[in-house]
Amino acid sequence: MSMGHLGNSAGPRPGMEVVKDWNGVPQVVLRSPRGASARVSLHGGQVVSWRNDRGEELLFTSSKAIFKPPNALRGGIQMCFPQFGNSGTLERHGFARNRIWTLDDEHPINHNDNGNKAFVDLLLKPSEDDLKCWPHCFEFRLRVSLSKDGDLSLVSRIRNVNGKPFSFSFAYHTYLSVSDISEVRIEGLETLDYLDNLSHRERFTEQGDAITFESEILKASLHKVDRVYVSSPNVVAVLDHEKKHTFVIRKEGLPDVVVWNPWEKKSKTMVDFGDEEYKQMLCVDAAAVERAITLKPGEEWTGKLELSAVSSTNCSDHLDHPVSI
Repeated sequence: MSMGHLGNSAGPRPGMEVVKDWNGVPQVVLRSPRGASARVSLHGGQVVSWRNDRGEELLFTSSKAIFKPPNALRGGIQMCFPQFGNSGTLERHGFARNRIWTLDDEHPINHNDNGNKAFVDLLLKPSEDDLKCWPHCFEFRLRVSLSKDGDLSLVSRIRNVNGKPFSFSFAYHTYLSVSDISEVRIEGLETLDYLDNLSHRERFTEQGDAITFESEILKASLHKVDRVYVSSPNVVAVLDHEKKHTFVIRKEGLPDVVVWNPWEKKSKTMVDFGDEEYKQMLCVDAAAVERAITLKPGEEWTGKLELSAVSSTNCSDHLDHPVSI
């Protein structure tokens, strides 16, 4: 891996350090003044770690994850573009998560509050091989930032620099680390319609007061959960009763939420996933899946995600706050 992928930066800014993983792929480490940290790989623009100020890892990564390009790492936060899942002709979840990104110092995303955050700007442009399988020119700019309180923010900007319109789907494929899946519930998706990927995307309506993961519901869904909740609110909470903390997920420009857990049977068929690891993870993805996003030439789309990990006793104070990124 050439350090040319790091761009022309004069040097890391405060709160930011560039290191290399054991494959020689550059990673950017962000640190907050209070001790929280995040790690972003230039392979896939993937957030591979997010730790709170006590050093606790908040994102799940499989113990059997394959840390070698071109495979995406099983865990963290993956950039799914220009396709989510197997809904098109491209590789699963699109090619963005399997490409090498560059540092973007020439066209930074402009936000007024960056003085309080450590951040990095990344850029992906299509290669010649990408254009052969998806013939559309684009610029994908990603900012990953860490606030002084340890909140993790991602802002994606995708611009059409093509001569014709193109359409795409998108998701922040987010693996949350949980104590035990049976101790977790999701609030904010009650009464919503969802597309069940285990039933050929048939539409159902969520009936429960909150989504829980008990054996009865999983028996009904063939021992696996794979749903796209459509027209979802911009704030969703994932409560972990055993850890007594809550993930607060805020989003903009992303109307859907994907909920996924492979459960026992599927886990045993995945080479990069432990047989019992489904108990320690849950994917809750801010996404645009049901309806494709279409950009005319010169148009730009923005999708924002903010993750907070707070004490469950203080959760209600955070649910009313808008996205601040």
